[in-house]
Amino acid sequence: MPEANAVTHVYKTWESVPLEPMSDVISRRVFNGELAMVAKVYIKKDAVVPLHEHESEQITYIMEGALKFELEGREVVVRKGELILIPSHVPHRAVALEDTLDLDIFAPIRRDWLDKDDSYLRRGETEVSEQS
Repeated sequence: MPEANAVTHVYKTWESVPLEPMSDVISRRVFNGELAMVAKVYIKKDAVVPLHEHESEQITYIMEGALKFELEGREVVVRKGELILIPSHVPHRAVALEDTLDLDIFAPIRRDWLDKDDSYLRRGETEVSEQS
């Protein structure tokens, strides 16, 4: 029998989850429970997810496009239909090789994302120089 204060199920469609623009090149939709979080992340070609690390274990599934990850001294390109597991506290960076939609799963949840304390994502960095 469930506890009286236990969280009950929540049903949503992705379209009902608000789209949060992070910058001109990255936006996301986030859905979370108490222990796990999933996010659809939209990343424009050449956008950079700057070097960072977090407590959460991360699984990234590429739904469209491709990301080049830099982690543990290596570059790994992950394309549509492929997944990568990033362990807890491993510094990593990513560059979108094309317009990309990925599904990120985190456990435990990213409190920094929920608290909007994720300024590294909001800078709108790109890999290519904007000089002509």
